[in-house]
Amino acid sequence: MSSCAPTRILAVVLNWNGGELNLDCVESVLAAGIAPGDLLFVDNASSDGSLELVRETYPTLTFLVNDSNLGFGHGVNRGIEHALSRGADAVLLVNNDVVLTDGMLPALTDAMEQNPTAGITGPRVLDRADPTRVWCAGGRVTWRQNLSVLEGHGATDGAQFQTRRKVDYLAGCAMLIRKDVFEAIGLLDGAYFAYHEDLDFCLSASEAGFEVLLVGDAAALHAPHHSTGGGYSPGRKYMMGVNSIWFLRRHGTAARWLSFFVFDVLTLVPLFALGLFDGRLPGVRAKARGTWDGLIGRRVTPERFARYIASKSS
Repeated sequence: MSSCAPTRILAVVLNWNGGELNLDCVESVLAAGIAPGDLLFVDNASSDGSLELVRETYPTLTFLVNDSNLGFGHGVNRGIEHALSRGADAVLLVNNDVVLTDGMLPALTDAMEQNPTAGITGPRVLDRADPTRVWCAGGRVTWRQNLSVLEGHGATDGAQFQTRRKVDYLAGCAMLIRKDVFEAIGLLDGAYFAYHEDLDFCLSASEAGFEVLLVGDAAALHAPHHSTGGGYSPGRKYMMGVNSIWFLRRHGTAARWLSFFVFDVLTLVPLFALGLFDGRLPGVRAKARGTWDGLIGRRVTPERFARYIASKSS
């Protein structure tokens, strides 16, 4: 493991129909000190004109264009591979709906310099629509509903979220990863398509001896779930159902499977009844279908993703 701060950092921004959100994201990454050619803008076959908009506005970025929507993991991995081939000491992953705040990147690199075992660092993430609210300050694995929780989600931002500490995982929307981590455990698991790949990657890194560190004195602003609908949308709930099962296949024990079954699967029964009255029934049904599909060995595919996104409801 390297004991110094990375000196060559390349950034990867993944886009799928992200519209004008991309422009604010790219502007903030460049303002953080990333050279235009070192910002790898990966496009997953967008159809909304967003790729063309970014090309026109920032023509000197490095563009990697996929022929189809490869999902988050495979899409990001293409950028990571390119960054490593160009000698990156670390790779900064940034969602296209994220804006970096001043000083965020230096804080993440400083944390790596101060903590030789820190393989992954990330900021506290604030709600872009209301920056006084925390979207997450790291995450904790519970092995219960959806397997994990975002620390501080929805809380008022404050000193308790602005410290540096080890966490189970960091949200993939903004995190800095040492080259050593990729060399030890490989890239993200693209088979998840969307959701749980950041959780899986961080747990694998921890198991390999790397520290996953929240740098709470740094912040990023996030407009979550613009691609999948968020909340109880069928697309998001279906993918959470499928991927929870596959995550357990890799990291589960008998006790963890039992906990998930009791606190996640069994709760679908009352949620079905409540869904008749609160409008969440399509999401509950999608979650149940996703859980079943995972149990019988199915994965999220571009076709299933497209079907559920087409019927998304918040």
